[in-house]
Amino acid sequence: MNIKEELVSEIASIVGEDNCSTRIADLYTYGFDSSIHHHDPDVVVRPRSTSEVAQLVSLAAREGIPVVPRGGGTGLCGAAVPIHGGMVMDLTRMDVIKEVRVNDLYCVVQAGVVYDRLNEALAPYRFFFPPTPGSGEACTIGGMVATNASGMRAVKYGATRDYVLGLEVVLADGSIIHVGTNTIKNSSGYQLERLFVGSEGTLGVITEVTLKVAPRPKSSAMVLAAFDRLEDAGACVSNLISVPLIPSATELMDDICIRAVNKAVRAGLPDVQAICMIEVDGEPDIVSKELRTVEEVARRSGASTVQVSEDAKQMARWTSARKSVMSALSRLGDDLVSVSLADDMAVPISRIPEAVVAFHRIAEENHVIVGTYGHAADGNLHTKMLLDPCSEEAWRRGERAVGQIFDTVISLGGTVTGEHGVGMSKAPYMMRERPDAWGTMMKLKKALDPQNIMNPGKLMQWEGGIICHLRYPCPDLSSSR
Repeated sequence: MNIKEELVSEIASIVGEDNCSTRIADLYTYGFDSSIHHHDPDVVVRPRSTSEVAQLVSLAAREGIPVVPRGGGTGLCGAAVPIHGGMVMDLTRMDVIKEVRVNDLYCVVQAGVVYDRLNEALAPYRFFFPPTPGSGEACTIGGMVATNASGMRAVKYGATRDYVLGLEVVLADGSIIHVGTNTIKNSSGYQLERLFVGSEGTLGVITEVTLKVAPRPKSSAMVLAAFDRLEDAGACVSNLISVPLIPSATELMDDICIRAVNKAVRAGLPDVQAICMIEVDGEPDIVSKELRTVEEVARRSGASTVQVSEDAKQMARWTSARKSVMSALSRLGDDLVSVSLADDMAVPISRIPEAVVAFHRIAEENHVIVGTYGHAADGNLHTKMLLDPCSEEAWRRGERAVGQIFDTVISLGGTVTGEHGVGMSKAPYMMRERPDAWGTMMKLKKALDPQNIMNPGKLMQWEGGIICHLRYPCPDLSSSR
């Protein structure tokens, strides 16, 4: 849609001229997140307060303008891509940490607060907000809530949803509601704060979050176990859990990821079929005991070598190598780039060996390169596909492989997204996974957003395939369907 000049002036009167833009460069920049998708909005706004957000949404409701909330733009599924144009609402100016109350186990932050910055503020109190997303240096708390984000420590500490006590939300008519409480326990009616977690901006704009916080562990240590067989690395994870032992993190990388990281950042990781980086934390005596158990389980599971470290610098180097996988994969092949297609799924922990072997088989059958890695101890796996972004045939092979990967995940009792959300890239597969649930989601959407202005066309509203609105310099392949 095209927003008339007088409406742009009215929008600017709410947020100020400097925080309202229709410049081509700004529209292009705000037309994509970190996914494969892109579409220009009609206007970009950067509100500073909940009051400004409410005024903007009221105006949008009056004029029927789509509203797409946006945080740090680190999403990998296209949730922040304005496929129907309209207004992209950048919430990063709303970055105040309003309260830190560790004696009550909570803090209150505006939606635009960056994850790492919040933990820096909590560090002097010896507390933290644990989910640990890979994009922690850039992603915002509002975006984490909107996608129920998590990361490598979810197996022990949980995802964002497990820490949300309360929310301030601007609804689709511009009204402001407060849901949840400041208390750890709450049984007062519908848990509406949980309804908005994972809603990806389709039900309202999250402006403020009350989060539970946790004490920082006193000590940590890590094992790097190398495996000559991919399935043995997968089995190691489930063997560890069944001890029982819940690590604070367990990261799996296959040979493709290992080669990419060693080439790009000279990480010096073992040249094997797969590695597991397993972290334990807690009281020092418990860490020492669990470290020995992890080493024993890794060797029993078929590890060819096992390295153990309690040195913070060494553990940071291993963790940095793992976090560099996504960018490193794009340097593995001269004409290939790493794209987020079937990039985030979760299976029951015991089915990890089957899943990772199946992913490799599917890649071979479709003549694509797929690197597999992820937070294996909670069943959350990532795949990144390497392809020529200017080749229609490459995209077709990739899309075919994606469908087969997600069919495998569903057949193993898993979910198509463990932590990245749905947006556009997962939408057809989410509906395949939950055929009896998305109709109810549509009813909730209609009840809270009858005009369908809040991030329209996402989640259960998505139609068609996923190889469209591409950010790459190639034809829109949706036109050739």
